[in-house]
Formats: sequence, structure tokens, C-alpha cells
Amino acid sequence: MQSDVHTTRVSADGYITGTSGKAQPARVKAVYYVASGSAGTIALKNGSGGSTLVTIDTPASATATDQVWFPENGIRFSDRVYCDVTNVSFVTVVWAG
Repeated sequence: MQSDVHTTRVSADGYITGTSGKAQPARVKAVYYVASGSAGTIALKNGSGGSTLVTIDTPASATATDQVWFPENGIRFSDRVYCDVTNVSFVTVVWAG
């Protein structure tokens, strides 16, 4: 099944997909990030209070960048995709839905 691919960039905790109170299932295809001066994490959750489906550890380097690609159709989120960031400058999530 083909669908449009989107990107959403966040620099703090927040929703990647969906609007207030409305679920928007999606498949996360990739994550790109710029780390900060301290080691950190990126957690992608099935809604803000839902299960964490992906956790990415980031290095302690203000100039480090990396990208993580998920094979095949990506990781399926049945609710809105929520990004919880700790010590990360910004995150761009590539998703379809």
C-alpha cells in the first residue's frame, strides 16, 4: 500500500502526527537527529502516554548527527506518534500515513 511520505521536525517533546485529540495512525520510516552536548535519548511512543515502540540513544556531542532507517514498511503506530526527546537539539521524523 502506497501513501504520501511526510516529515515533522521537533526540538522538544511533541506529537509527530495527528491533531489534538484525534488519532492518526502512521508508519515511521526514518529518524534524523542532531545531538547535544550531553548524551540523550529519543523515544517514539504510541501517543503521549502509550507504549514506547522505539528508543534511540544519542551521543554527547553538540555536532553529532545520525539517521536511523527502519526496514520495509517502517514501524507502525496505531495512535498519534509522540516524540519524547532528552538532550537532543532536534529530531526530524520521516513517516507515512
